[in-house]
Amino acid sequence: MLDSSAQQTGAIMRAWVVVVVLLGAGLLGACESGELSKGGDSGAVDAPQVLDGPLLADRGPTADGPLADLTAAVDEGAAKDQAVPTDQAAPKDQAVPKDQAVTADQAVTPDQAVPTDQAVTPDQAVPTDQAVTPDQAVTPDQAVTTGPTIAGCPVFPANSPWNTDISAEPVDPSSATIISAINASGGQYLHPDFSSTSGWNPPYGAGIPYVVVPGTQAKVCVSFTYSGESDPGPYPIPSGAPIEGGPSSSGDRHILVIDKDSCTLYETYASYWSASTSCWDCGSGAVFDLSSNALRTDCWTSADAAGLPIFPGLVRYDEAVTAGVIKHALRVTFSKTRQAFLHPATHYASSDTSASLPPMGLRLRLKASYDISGFTGAAKAVLVALKKYGMLVADNGSNWYISGAPHASWDDTNLNTLKQVPGTAFEVVKPTGKLYTAADCP
Repeated sequence: MLDSSAQQTGAIMRAWVVVVVLLGAGLLGACESGELSKGGDSGAVDAPQVLDGPLLADRGPTADGPLADLTAAVDEGAAKDQAVPTDQAAPKDQAVPKDQAVTADQAVTPDQAVPTDQAVTPDQAVPTDQAVTPDQAVTPDQAVTTGPTIAGCPVFPANSPWNTDISAEPVDPSSATIISAINASGGQYLHPDFSSTSGWNPPYGAGIPYVVVPGTQAKVCVSFTYSGESDPGPYPIPSGAPIEGGPSSSGDRHILVIDKDSCTLYETYASYWSASTSCWDCGSGAVFDLSSNALRTDCWTSADAAGLPIFPGLVRYDEAVTAGVIKHALRVTFSKTRQAFLHPATHYASSDTSASLPPMGLRLRLKASYDISGFTGAAKAVLVALKKYGMLVADNGSNWYISGAPHASWDDTNLNTLKQVPGTAFEVVKPTGKLYTAADCP
């Protein structure tokens, strides 16, 4: 047995243990009730751990007595402290820095939480094999994809001169002079040079047709009168390819072919099939990469007098009617043009050097002030495009004739409302590049 002094010392120690534990319990209660204040500028004090069980005061006596009961509670708390092993805890260098922590005003409030009926369910989640991988992510130079398309191909990049919004560009100081000279030499009103296939020259209609072919389309030989300024063949022109004006026409007889797999445009002018040689005999021909803004060689023609591609300037049914919007400039002709050209044109077709005449490649646009509220359907889509993208001088022909592709479903009555728009409703956009003349084309 212990002597009385030892028993007394033990009793005193047990009493101190009880006092310490009770003081600890009181401190916990104070923390629970929020009586401890936050720290100073160094940030909030970490919240103390609270035991999951009932408060110590609520625990009943055990066979071992109150001290054993309190000791068990402390042991239980210690066991909880050991729930996350030290070697698995986030080290300090992985902790969220204070300046990155979510503040109260950034926290998601209940009214901002996603309602249960709007949450993504497992069957709506994107399967792993469909997720966007890093190499499929859209890069900044691919982000702009708002330009026109055909059969899955771009009709030149979105920043092509054909597809550029010029509505805010300045007016050329000579605009009134040029418009006056145009109107003095022919028609003075806008004219849609395309129609339904039954409205004019049935079954072909007015306009410049085109055909889309796969990359497997067999290529055939072509010969050119202007071979020095034409891209050599063969070209993938299918049997029965549509010809402007029909197979018996005597006009420009353009053929336009789009290879949808390589996104390549082939165009020919004055196209006649020769049964004896099994080749197309053409005046000129040009090949364009629809994904590139590359121009033809300066002073070279194409299937068009200005050296421009024809297809991107056509009014198409799938744009003006089906989509209801045209996202590019239009092709226009005038009876008299200047012996000069502006990029993106690369060729002139005149001997007249008068500065009052429009050079090839000149851009005109419908004035913003011109009221188009009374127009509807395709006609309105055309006028909206003429305000935003304008039209490029591409060939010699009738005044104010804008080009399009024939289609069986064009509403000719609607298209004819465009003939109300006078030439004086247009203005010349101030050029930003060099004016090329005969001196540049020896």
